[in-house]
Amino acid sequence: MKKLVSLISILSVVIIGFLFCSNANFDTKSVILQEHDPFTYLPTSTTKQVIKHSYYALSYNEKFEQAEWVSYFLRSENEGIGHFKRPRFINDPKVSTASADSDNYIKSGYDRGHLCAAADMRFSKSAYDDTFFTSNISPQKHNFNGGIWKQLEDKSRYWATKYNGIYVVTGGILQKGLPTIGSEKVAIPNYFYKILYCNFKGKNKMVAFLMPSVKSKDPLYKFVVSVDSIEKMTGIDFFPQLPDNIENDLETKSDYKAWAF
Repeated sequence: MKKLVSLISILSVVIIGFLFCSNANFDTKSVILQEHDPFTYLPTSTTKQVIKHSYYALSYNEKFEQAEWVSYFLRSENEGIGHFKRPRFINDPKVSTASADSDNYIKSGYDRGHLCAAADMRFSKSAYDDTFFTSNISPQKHNFNGGIWKQLEDKSRYWATKYNGIYVVTGGILQKGLPTIGSEKVAIPNYFYKILYCNFKGKNKMVAFLMPSVKSKDPLYKFVVSVDSIEKMTGIDFFPQLPDNIENDLETKSDYKAWAF
């Protein structure tokens, strides 16, 4: 009888241990998913109108009829690349003040320039389609949109694959006196920025780009600036969730050597 009780006790310990380990594994996966959540690192908003779609968020600025920033987690292309038909641009139903209509761009001489690139969301059709809300576009000349800006988008996807995913914040520099297009007066930014952050193998990496919205043949590293300089131009705090010592260290630098150019 004592042997039977001992055996039952041992089996109980084994079963409890197994369940604990299973739960621990589940929790670990949850932590990883949380780290790659598109809303883990959201910048501050000067407009207080933050919109969350399934895989990206944005802060809409009604005065300029576009987002002051779009933020998302850019996945490694190893997770899959779909080939989907491009949908039509539609107004964003989540913008309470109504996003600018796509018709503002007709015969304007400007592309409907994606902020969160459609190609960055090719892991699913719904994610891809969500990038065609008009809240996610800004006027860009084609030789910029299809030129140096596309090069930066392509390079960002390369880094996302190399570093197992990166966080991206991007937008136009919205300032008084900008020219506009369309009946809703959609502002045309003179500069666009893109900020990339990741923690790869325990090491924090951040790099920021500020590009004049014109055709350029300069190499990408020529456009590297400090995050602090973009924060001063925009009034936005881009990574307030990071510990102050890490944030301050990363955002004051304009060194691109940690990234594989």
